[in-house]
Amino acid sequence: MTSNKAFYLTTPIYYVNDAPHIGHGYTTVAGDVMTRWHRMAGEDVWFLTGTDEHGQKVLRTAEANGVAPQAWADKLVADAWLPVLDVIDAANDDFIRTTQERHTKRVQRFLSQLKDAGHIYEGAYEGPYCVGCEEFKLPGDLIDGDGDEKLCPIHSKPVELVSESNYFFKLSAYTDALIKHYEANPQAIRPESAYNEVMSFLRSGLQDLSISRSTFDWGIEVPWDPSQVVYVWFDALLNYATAVGLGDEPGSEGAKKFAETWPADVHLVGKDILRFHAVIWPAMLMAADLPLPKCVFAHGWLLVGGEKMSKSKLTGISPQSIVDLIGSDAFRYYFMRAIIFGQDGSFSWEDLVARYTSELANGLGNLASRVQAMVVKNFDGLLPAPGELTAAEKVLTDLLVKTAAQADVSIRAFDFQTGIVAVKEFVDAVNLYVTEQEPWTLAKKDDAESRLRLATILYTVCESLRAISTLYAPIMPKSMSALWSDIGAAESGLGQSIAEVATWGQLKPGVKITKSESMFPRIEEPEQI
Repeated sequence: MTSNKAFYLTTPIYYVNDAPHIGHGYTTVAGDVMTRWHRMAGEDVWFLTGTDEHGQKVLRTAEANGVAPQAWADKLVADAWLPVLDVIDAANDDFIRTTQERHTKRVQRFLSQLKDAGHIYEGAYEGPYCVGCEEFKLPGDLIDGDGDEKLCPIHSKPVELVSESNYFFKLSAYTDALIKHYEANPQAIRPESAYNEVMSFLRSGLQDLSISRSTFDWGIEVPWDPSQVVYVWFDALLNYATAVGLGDEPGSEGAKKFAETWPADVHLVGKDILRFHAVIWPAMLMAADLPLPKCVFAHGWLLVGGEKMSKSKLTGISPQSIVDLIGSDAFRYYFMRAIIFGQDGSFSWEDLVARYTSELANGLGNLASRVQAMVVKNFDGLLPAPGELTAAEKVLTDLLVKTAAQADVSIRAFDFQTGIVAVKEFVDAVNLYVTEQEPWTLAKKDDAESRLRLATILYTVCESLRAISTLYAPIMPKSMSALWSDIGAAESGLGQSIAEVATWGQLKPGVKITKSESMFPRIEEPEQI
């Protein structure tokens, strides 16, 4: 890289009121694909995920299960939230828990500094509150229930009327500054629909935000008033900065890490928590004279049966149940391929199995198996040296240049689907090349010309697989690592580099080609279908 600033990407930190479902896996995989891509482009990267462990929702869940909230959080993190990262093969650099001392101390210090600077005052709050969202609601946010009941539109549950004496953050003072910032930096909120939503919300005017609670004690203690705890969202949003050393003494390791990392390049969030991240969070940073995140990207919901996947509605599907069927790589491929990132998308077992079978098992998996078997059979498992390239090979070399460029542009723009489809179309083109060139026919001939042509075709396919295994590595790291080894790329002394991927002829003739087990074995349709 040209600077010491790392590419810093965060997922939301997830509530520990229950185990993760595929909606959480979806967000984390998107962040993992993006950060792996940047690493393979030679950039320094920092990838953060974690858990949000305070607040009334977690407290009530713990109480309902007859345990203390800290014990509940510890068990959920150990038994569910950390293991799921292995299940989906996430390569995060850090995992933040909001009950960790590194977080709580930095939150208290940040809060004290805002108060000392005059950004916080004491006042009374009365109004509707959704425990599921952990959010104070405006009357216009609610939907009608039975009788006079008002419901949260996200959870379809009644809101609670709260009346408390709390501390408030002067959020309203940042309305104009936020509008001005986003008008000057429209790419700071993506996609465009999310930008439009936030701008409309800002232009309607902001109200000051209650940032403490006095009716329960599960949270970070307000440093100047032990009778109150910090509002869970004010606490949670700070994780992105506390994890990398917010406010640590100059010259300390924390301060050094903060300088190398902040501001965040991307906050990945679900669209239901967009306003917290694009309104409250930047206002907090403005008050502290800190740089704002470069981009908040709000993706859509995963829908099952037309409804948002939800732990509280018992519509969650565990990542493990899908990984058990098709493996972690295919899990990652499916969710990045099948759904336009930024829009809602429906999950179905039928679509999952259909794409797995056609695109991975019959497409890429079959291509790799066929060429490996032919090299083993016809050249004793050693990659043959190619002859002169013909127009048929030139089609592939030219297409590879376009594919690599398209994939790079698309994935950096969070258009995972377009990037993956570009690579898939290259796979399809290589399969078509094999069909048209008929290497099995050439293999039956004894003349030198046919054998040289066979060598050229098999080298061309293996070299194409080298490029495919690089472009797909951030999406399917395990199987692409195996493919990389099987086609002799590791033995050739190569590295998986996005910048160099389209340079043709990198595999060294004579390296060992291995016929391994099928990367994507055919599956039986699950009982869920």
